[in-house]
Amino acid sequence: MQLLGLYNCLTSYLIIAAFLFASGVYGMMCRRTLIGVLISAELILAAASINFMAFSRFLASDPTSGRLFTLFIMAIAAAEAAIAVSILIAVYRNYKSIESDDLTDLRG
Repeated sequence: MQLLGLYNCLTSYLIIAAFLFASGVYGMMCRRTLIGVLISAELILAAASINFMAFSRFLASDPTSGRLFTLFIMAIAAAEAAIAVSILIAVYRNYKSIESDDLTDLRG
């Protein structure tokens, strides 16, 4: 990216984040397994982290605020992954499947 001069441009970071966000939303709508939905949610959180870091680098007077938001998002993503994996294990034990279409008879 340094050869093309794209490393010092806010737009390139926003385009990468928009691509990650769009692929995450597409994955959440089209994936049938719960693991695919989980990975798509992680892509959406990664896009948000890239946006916070890019705006922090190029527009913020205090660059630590974007970094703190990104660390907060990373902590939420780790907690979400741990909880989701434990739910996946519990669902697989009960239904012997992780297909989201097979889980229509869940009752709360």
